[in-house]
Amino acid sequence: MQNTVISPDLIEQDNAARLDALEEDYAALSRALERRGIAIGQVKERAKDWSVAVPSWGAGRGGTRFAKFPLAGEPTNIHEKLEDCAVIHQLGRTTPGVSPHFPWDRVEDYSALREEAESYGLHFDAVNSNTFQDQQDQPQSYATGSLSSTLEPTRRQAIEHNVECIEIGRHLGSDRLTVWVGDGTNFPGQQDMGRSFDRYLDAAAEVYAALPADWTMMLEHKMFEPAFYSSVISDWGSSLMAAQELGEQCKCLVDLGHHAPNVNIEQIVARLHRAGKLGGFHFNDSKYGDDDLDSGSINPHQLFLVFNELAEAETAPRGGFDPAYMIDQSHNVTDPIESMLSSAETIAGCHARAWLVDREALHAAQESNDVMLAFRTLRQAYETDVGPILAMARMEQGGAIDWLGTYRASQHRERKAQERRAVGLGAGIV
Repeated sequence: MQNTVISPDLIEQDNAARLDALEEDYAALSRALERRGIAIGQVKERAKDWSVAVPSWGAGRGGTRFAKFPLAGEPTNIHEKLEDCAVIHQLGRTTPGVSPHFPWDRVEDYSALREEAESYGLHFDAVNSNTFQDQQDQPQSYATGSLSSTLEPTRRQAIEHNVECIEIGRHLGSDRLTVWVGDGTNFPGQQDMGRSFDRYLDAAAEVYAALPADWTMMLEHKMFEPAFYSSVISDWGSSLMAAQELGEQCKCLVDLGHHAPNVNIEQIVARLHRAGKLGGFHFNDSKYGDDDLDSGSINPHQLFLVFNELAEAETAPRGGFDPAYMIDQSHNVTDPIESMLSSAETIAGCHARAWLVDREALHAAQESNDVMLAFRTLRQAYETDVGPILAMARMEQGGAIDWLGTYRASQHRERKAQERRAVGLGAGIV
């Protein structure tokens, strides 16, 4: 029997109070879509089938460079994180996957942890390695870098950690490894940029060689931070070069905040798909840099355009189409459960809107160079309120029509504030 953190009776009662209004909105949207030749039921079923993973670390408060302000009742270990992730999926019904991070989520018995997740109706998504910070009693420091360090013992330690993450992932039922390194330089001349990339490739090749046959290794790039002059894997070009050299099972992961300002991310999506190297996404939003803000909170139109390219890729899969989707945010001032529910709904909404695009009309306008018609075809889909579709899909799967109202009515955070160990104050990262 599946464990439920929020009372199903509470969800049912709250839904009952909102069902009449939802059915009215859903019927009105159905008629509007029917005039465009779109069957609302097909869109709803696609919404039910789509999912995005949540990060285990995202269940807790993040922090700014200067301070972390803990939230009463936030999780302090992987078991409490799973409980909160279960709340997100129970109410929203789009987040059955949890992406763990090691060594943060290390336990003694990973088979038992997998069973614990499954008891909540969850599974483990991509596993994430950590070679961007030192751990207690760690023999070698990553101050000189990790996979690209000039020090062979440090590179060996980073390789072994990534291989360990693969082994942990096998026990958890995962089939993907995400590798992000903070390697780079803060001063001109600090390292030879060509040789540092070579060292990274040599070390990453040893990690790649440890992959099971059905696994994917995803390389995550980042323009800057913590290295502010140069990053070893700084952009999609560096990531693509590395993935192509490492092999077929290696692909590129796109974090929406890891780019220079004004970069056309949707074009990167199209390019990586064409190269057969589109591995997955970390969804968040950005105003100034790698802000890790809630998905769609700043630029929801860009998120929609990314999904438009994903829809194009799915309809023309070339050598295959199986990207991994995950939220990757820092919740500095909100309840992380609320933020991830909000982001999951926003992401699912952009996915649904992408499938409202009249592709035949769009392609015809593109081929005839009818700029305004092509633009308005996209804009019509973007401006469609798909909220009733998402709410109906949630309800039919046992989720909440109004996830925010139901969550707050459950007083989950207040109860956990009484049960869980308090998180201490954080000094930030400066």
